[in-house]
Amino acid sequence: MSADALPPQSTEVMSPEAASRIANDLVENVSSVFRGKEQAVRWTVASAIARGHVLLEDVPGVGKTTLALALARSLGLSFQRVQFTSDLLPGDIVGVSVFSQSRETFTFRPGPIFNGLVLADEINRTTPRTQSALLEAMSEGRVSVDDQTYELPDPFLVIATQNPLDHHGTYPLPESQLDRFMMRLSIGYPRRDVERAIIMERGMVEPVQALEAVCSSDELRAVQEMASRVRVEESLVNYVLEVVERTRAHDQIRVGVSTRGVLAMMRGVRAVALMEGRTFAVPDDARELFVPTLAHRLSMASGGQDRGRSEALIESIVASVPVPT
Repeated sequence: MSADALPPQSTEVMSPEAASRIANDLVENVSSVFRGKEQAVRWTVASAIARGHVLLEDVPGVGKTTLALALARSLGLSFQRVQFTSDLLPGDIVGVSVFSQSRETFTFRPGPIFNGLVLADEINRTTPRTQSALLEAMSEGRVSVDDQTYELPDPFLVIATQNPLDHHGTYPLPESQLDRFMMRLSIGYPRRDVERAIIMERGMVEPVQALEAVCSSDELRAVQEMASRVRVEESLVNYVLEVVERTRAHDQIRVGVSTRGVLAMMRGVRAVALMEGRTFAVPDDARELFVPTLAHRLSMASGGQDRGRSEALIESIVASVPVPT
């Protein structure tokens, strides 16, 4: 068994049954106001359990903000939406030191990143410098301002959005920054029956505002700890590594999946297994996550990012690798 396959040891851990119940309560609660997109909800919850961040890549108006807010309310987390624009500065996100004349000293004024769940709306509309400020905080779990370090909340989740069809005035995320997102998801338009129900049932008050928390911060941390202890056999690790190595050797791929991507994949596999009520992972857990967890980490040999092509290549590679039994 590989080092990453060994579950970390801890003293007090929530039972797997309780963790699975909480995870599925989260999916059900979010889905009650974000209808017809159970797969996107499931994967977003799995990312939260795996301590990962999500990139929602889709056209405007399909419910990206609703999904983020519904998850925050279901988790009982503070929520802040940040509209990314070309004139947004790093300090507008992480915070700034302000001089107090009465105290004759500088005090730190926290930015919106100091919330449990942050929605980074249209992240590709701000400059690379400002993008980096957010993405570094996502990776480190802390920010540094004027040589002072400030810890971010725990749990801390980021859901970023971008419109794949509008490239005017945008700053595409480079591969190194995309790699910091655990999953890239697309919501898509709802089915007609779902959209009709949304129209007929929606009153003056947004349904998401009536959502109540089904999980506390302490409970989410306990679920995250339980997920980290899910057992992964060496055969499953080798299966994932075989898929990853083929992305690195493929003639249509310039840059394949990184080690960071492999580690994110394994955290996701554990989270999905726990959501299914298991303390061990199986190949189907990995097969479910290959595309949303790995495709955005590829850089095509033809240049840049091509979502459809990268997802098709991952599917093709996965189909060519024997499934362990």
